[in-house]
Amino acid sequence: MSTAISLRNVVKTFGPTRALDGLDLEIATGEVHGYLGPNGSGKSVTIRTLLGLLRHDSGEVRLLGGDPWRDAVALHNRLAYVPGDVSLWPNLSGGEIIDYFARLRGDVDKAKRNELIERFELDPCKKAGTYSKGNRQKVALVVALSSNAELLLLDEPTAGLDPLMETVFQESILAVAKQGRTVMLSSHILAEVEKLCDRVTIIRHGRMVQSGTLDDLRTTTRTAVTVSTDRPLEGFETTSGVHAMRTEGGAFRFEVENAALGEVMSRLAGFGIRSLISQPPTLEALFLREYGDELATDQAN
Repeated sequence: MSTAISLRNVVKTFGPTRALDGLDLEIATGEVHGYLGPNGSGKSVTIRTLLGLLRHDSGEVRLLGGDPWRDAVALHNRLAYVPGDVSLWPNLSGGEIIDYFARLRGDVDKAKRNELIERFELDPCKKAGTYSKGNRQKVALVVALSSNAELLLLDEPTAGLDPLMETVFQESILAVAKQGRTVMLSSHILAEVEKLCDRVTIIRHGRMVQSGTLDDLRTTTRTAVTVSTDRPLEGFETTSGVHAMRTEGGAFRFEVENAALGEVMSRLAGFGIRSLISQPPTLEALFLREYGDELATDQAN
């Protein structure tokens, strides 16, 4: 499978601040890739570097086989970008802006454009200056999704959308994926990333700390178990691979290292299982594992 985006040991500094600190990132052609990290982790700097708006200090950056700094004009004809806060010409209507970008690109599917306007419930006759943040996002999404761009770079694209419109967005991305196009999705909505993305990359302080499919990442963390048994689980907390065991509402709750899950379940059966709920780690749990210490510090302050 070819590579749509490749960053190897990329460094970008702003004075004494290293926004990207040896970042590695690989996104295959045709995949929907989630790019995660809190504010200040380097996500937007990465995307601006891919767009050729920033020049990296060192390392290698390849986008659709080209150099985004030297080949920006040619590459921009092959991609679509939606930022998290869209600015529009206030005196033009939403429809006029969509048509303007359609003429610039020259590859917009008019039927698809009209369908998206209807599905996103956008009034194209209103002036952009009267639009809410969510409606400004809708304009950018209609432009991007109605194009034939090979690559979609989406940086918090659903900011300001209500849950119904987020569902429309998700359905649209799944349709793009079926066409074999590539999507890089940076989002704070972890459930959205979990539903849409083939693989995810988590960055911290400008460096990649986790990358792979959710199943890959789950093998490195723990499964949550809630169980009711005929006999108390005396001494069970000493079982290899079992952590944070406690009793809640008459049930036993604990976490199990995935490598020990089979052995733990076999031993648990000896206590007479009445009910059992096993929940694999969510993307939120994986994310908090990397950033839980920072969140705790923020709350303490």
